[in-house]
Amino acid sequence: MEAGLLSSIQTRLPTGSSGPVPREPTVGRPLIVEAEGDIFGNYISLDDSDFELYSGSPHTSEILQDAEPGYSGHILLDEYEEDDDDDELNNAEDILLENFPELERPHAMMEDDEDSQYNDDYMNHDIHSEDDSHGAEESLRKHLAGEPLPTETPPIPEHTHYGQQFNDKNNPYAPFKTRMDWEIACWAKLRGPGSTAFSELLSIDGVVDALGISYRNSAELNKIIDTLPGRPAFQRHTLELGGEIFEVYFRDIIACVKALYSDPAFAEYLVHAPEQHFVNDSEEMRMYHDMHTGEWWWATQVNRDAHPGATIIPILLSSDKTQLTSFRNKSAYPLYMTIGNIPKEIRCKPSMRAYVLLGYLPTSRLEHISCLAVRRRCLINIYHACMKKIITPLIIPGQVGIPMSDGNGVMRRCHPLYSCFIGDYPEQCLVVGAYRGKCPGCPAENAEMGDLDTPERNFCPLHAILHALHNIDEEGDDTLYRRTYQDLNVKAIVDPFWKDLPYAHPYCSITPDILHQLYQGVMKHIISWVVEACGAAEIDARCRRLPPNHNIHLFMKGISSLSHVTGREHSQMCQVILGLVIGIPLDGSQAHSANLVCALRAILGFLFLCRYPIHTNDTLQALEKSLKQFHEYKHVFIDLGIRQNFNKITKLHFIRHYVWLIRLFGTLDNFDTQYTERLHINLAKDAYDATNQKDEFPQMTVWLERQEKIAQHQSYIDWHYLGCPSSQPKNWTPPGLDLNRYCQMTKRPSVNSVDIGHIETAYGATHFRAALACYIISTNSPTYSSQQIENHVGDVHLPMCSVSVWHRIKFIQQDHITGVYNTVDSIHVQPSRLDTKGHTIPGRFDTALVRLDGATLGPTGVNGYRIGQVRVVFSLTPQTTKILFPNGASIPAHFVYIEWFTLFPALPEPNHSMYKFLEAKHLVEITLLVLNP
Repeated sequence: MEAGLLSSIQTRLPTGSSGPVPREPTVGRPLIVEAEGDIFGNYISLDDSDFELYSGSPHTSEILQDAEPGYSGHILLDEYEEDDDDDELNNAEDILLENFPELERPHAMMEDDEDSQYNDDYMNHDIHSEDDSHGAEESLRKHLAGEPLPTETPPIPEHTHYGQQFNDKNNPYAPFKTRMDWEIACWAKLRGPGSTAFSELLSIDGVVDALGISYRNSAELNKIIDTLPGRPAFQRHTLELGGEIFEVYFRDIIACVKALYSDPAFAEYLVHAPEQHFVNDSEEMRMYHDMHTGEWWWATQVNRDAHPGATIIPILLSSDKTQLTSFRNKSAYPLYMTIGNIPKEIRCKPSMRAYVLLGYLPTSRLEHISCLAVRRRCLINIYHACMKKIITPLIIPGQVGIPMSDGNGVMRRCHPLYSCFIGDYPEQCLVVGAYRGKCPGCPAENAEMGDLDTPERNFCPLHAILHALHNIDEEGDDTLYRRTYQDLNVKAIVDPFWKDLPYAHPYCSITPDILHQLYQGVMKHIISWVVEACGAAEIDARCRRLPPNHNIHLFMKGISSLSHVTGREHSQMCQVILGLVIGIPLDGSQAHSANLVCALRAILGFLFLCRYPIHTNDTLQALEKSLKQFHEYKHVFIDLGIRQNFNKITKLHFIRHYVWLIRLFGTLDNFDTQYTERLHINLAKDAYDATNQKDEFPQMTVWLERQEKIAQHQSYIDWHYLGCPSSQPKNWTPPGLDLNRYCQMTKRPSVNSVDIGHIETAYGATHFRAALACYIISTNSPTYSSQQIENHVGDVHLPMCSVSVWHRIKFIQQDHITGVYNTVDSIHVQPSRLDTKGHTIPGRFDTALVRLDGATLGPTGVNGYRIGQVRVVFSLTPQTTKILFPNGASIPAHFVYIEWFTLFPALPEPNHSMYKFLEAKHLVEITLLVLNP
């Protein structure tokens, strides 16, 4: 579906372009639309050194550290400000504005109290309307979102700038002497046995001289690697609370944003402006996929009318505590960051390094504090204090902008803005200060969480919460605190890290989480209720009867006895659970059985729709319909005595916000925590294993910096020789491969010669000779009718007694962003066989959905398709082809013998919305299909 929709995509930019602008599926060219006049005025040449104020310099840190909590970038707090101690922070802006007056102060954010309520008013904006944005867009009719800054000198690509730092044009491996010198260093740091073992190897007499390398031990190698440019270095900051010292290791966030934005691996894919995508020219069907197609980016861009041509950089943060050891109880608290300008297809791949480890937060549990309430309050304030230290440098650049160059050297005025937080439920509550058992986005009560009758999009009022938190310690009693707890659902956070961030609304920035909210949350409950309703013995027995299929995991021991089930295992259960339930009687009541199937079908439909990489208005309506159907039938669990109510299930409540959040930020695969969970391995666990397990965090940060420098240097070397970044996946497809190819076969058959008699018995292709004869007659005599073909089947003599057989068909699909080919499905066709221990492995003959020739296909549904079971895939030799087809007909390379099932019924079964089939062997509908014509 994704490729078909993108082929007809229509794009609208918030830059005053007249009508929709078609755009190719690939992202990477600048979003340039003609505008009237020069909106930037006269510019002087820009130099990064002039912007040292925003590069993490000590001067900046001192200024921002002294900023008063009352200073706010998105709302005015004049009603409860007592003094004006933020002059230093305002002076920091003035220093920049004196030299660069074009970066004017955003008056809509700093002067007008009514306009500054952007965050609260935006939550009331009806994003379902497609025409609301046109009025607000008028102010940008002459401006270009994401417009490059004019410069006096041509842009210098980042790779060229990187190579100039070594002053050795003839040696791309510098500071290493030779290719072997560099490759041995890579092996030692990425694949080697360890620093000590590597030093002992080099200490053997003659090894260093024989290899011709420039280092004699690991220490000398580390010194060379430390001279390489790389991503920002880690800093250490200490906090003291109750006599305990806490250490936080972090990087300068502005430098990290620059590192991601200027990475040459992303230069061709970066998105610099929001877009509205439509399925066709009529602009009636809206599409959502990446972040730039959502309403948040569009509305934020339009609201920045004081900064024409601004390039918004959405900041996505994610934090999650993870265990480093199984027995010593050591843990790490990584904080990750990425930017929404990078397409989601790249962000989801760890090998592309689109996420930056921003820091390690303190992991102390404050066990020396005996009062549990005090301990909890201290923990949440420590978290926000550390986050404040890391995030504060975003305030001024987010308001006035900061010049940044992409990987091609093109300079733009960028505004890094905090947009989304990715995390599981405990982390979400920690960020917004919500109480456990409450929704982290809206102030819904426990009694409301199991229903759909409460108002939609009722997110927490940010302005009122900030006002309450500012005055919570000034009341002298707990009156305001109790009111805050009851009405606003927020804990007493002394200084929330998001308070001063421009255009930040922390409650709507909490993104959906398929892994923890659906698989490990809602579906975990549903599966346990289904097992309890149907009986563990029956469910486990049906699990063992399921046939094997591609991408389907078989639970041969059942699912009822599993413990510590992962999200991946819950995903595998969801693929088969509906088939297990169909037909099971519940207490002799057909109504209960039907209601259970309907409820399960509805919630599974919601789950699978949530995983769509592209959403339209229609799919979002289907998402809402599935959720509504589940709530209509969920009473079956109460009728069966499994549940008394559905209150206090926070994750079941939060999924009602999914449709609105998809419209706001794009599809859910932009924010799935399974991507950041995977980062724990590379950026926490592997880093810990490389240390001596004593005072580990300084060693971990140094190890990570060196790993990143090696990866960046390898990227430069690959660009120098190959013209492509090394961060491309290993299965990167070189130019010249047929882009239209969708089916892939191995060059050599699985079995070179299989007797036809063996095919008819072991493979189950009973009518193999007759089916092949029918194809030969129809090809040599295309005018014959079906009756004539059947009459001449006995006249065909096959000159061979064996054929070559393939046991697998691969279906590949090209990523429309990176051009990488991936196997999306496979068909296995293999008879029973013996393994190395003499045990019999049963045969496997997969079923396939076949598109019929000449059939009319609809945009969705099963029209034009038929289901059959693949029995054998084979080919004919050139000599045999010449004998069987003397007329020189064009013969395909591969044939498929398939046994049809009955045709699709007119309508699916009403409860589970699936079709029932029977084998059609008695109808003698055996067909030989052509593979890859």
